[in-house]
Amino acid sequence: MEPLFLRPTFQAKIWGGRRLVTDFGYQLPAGKAIGEAWIISGHPHGPSPIANGPYQGKLLSDLWQEQPDLFGQPAGKVFPILTKILDAEASLSVQVHPDNAYAWCHEHELGKTECWYIISADPGSYLIYGHHAQTQAQLETMIDQGDWDHLLRKLPVKTGDFVYVPSGTVHALNKGIVALETQQSSDTTYRLYDYDRVNQQSGQKRALHLQQSKDTITVPFVAPKLTTRVQKLGKSQIISYVQPPQAPFFAVWRLDINHDSLTLRHQLGAYTLYSVIAGQGELQIASSHYPLNLGTSFIIPAPIKEWQIQGEGLQLIASESTEK
Repeated sequence: MEPLFLRPTFQAKIWGGRRLVTDFGYQLPAGKAIGEAWIISGHPHGPSPIANGPYQGKLLSDLWQEQPDLFGQPAGKVFPILTKILDAEASLSVQVHPDNAYAWCHEHELGKTECWYIISADPGSYLIYGHHAQTQAQLETMIDQGDWDHLLRKLPVKTGDFVYVPSGTVHALNKGIVALETQQSSDTTYRLYDYDRVNQQSGQKRALHLQQSKDTITVPFVAPKLTTRVQKLGKSQIISYVQPPQAPFFAVWRLDINHDSLTLRHQLGAYTLYSVIAGQGELQIASSHYPLNLGTSFIIPAPIKEWQIQGEGLQLIASESTEK
């Protein structure tokens, strides 16, 4: 059994840039501002092709349906996690995502709880994260009046920060940030405010979704209190950021491997996802060896019970489904 290495798909965005080339060496479509690399995806708007082995060329979404044994016979109909790298050359719209119940009813897909690991951030970078309204009536009045200076909460961030964004949270990445995002597999976004930007092709302002935003924003905002755990393993370490029950849809941790080798196993779910965000190294499964380079993403399927990762300055963000 081999790991599943994946090829990214790219999404052009009004706020995107070209740092996915300079920072990760991805080959981007020419002449477009690319905001997102979907590096592990089963979503129909950008499913990941398998890059190796007997399933080479197949889409992850199809493999999920055709080979459920690779994922521990999951109950869900869709691959539940979507992993992206975001390049915010300009600020994203201020937005909110619905929970599962609202999304199934109105959009016929999963809700969207997500999290960000800040790969890099320019000095002075910040997020929009939460709001200051204390009641639903106050929230709606501030939205209707466009009182963004008083409504929106700003959170300074730096390289290496981690932010958990449950559904219902008002949020936005702002310019100068590159982040790895782990989220539920959903592409539903409700724009609350977009800085009155105009789409260059249509000449029109991008659509807002004010009623849907009012319906789904959690009031009042309460920032999640995360308990980060650090486990030292020789020269290396594993940093756990979120896991169930606090994050019910995924567990996320970072592996820092420094001239070392770690033996790893599945922890919470049946399979494990990895994305290389710094350094280089090697994955070993039984007697097979696979190079790990910057920007590489792969899945360890359920039948593989143990593997080794070694490297120099190697950093990987790992996530694990809670699907059983």
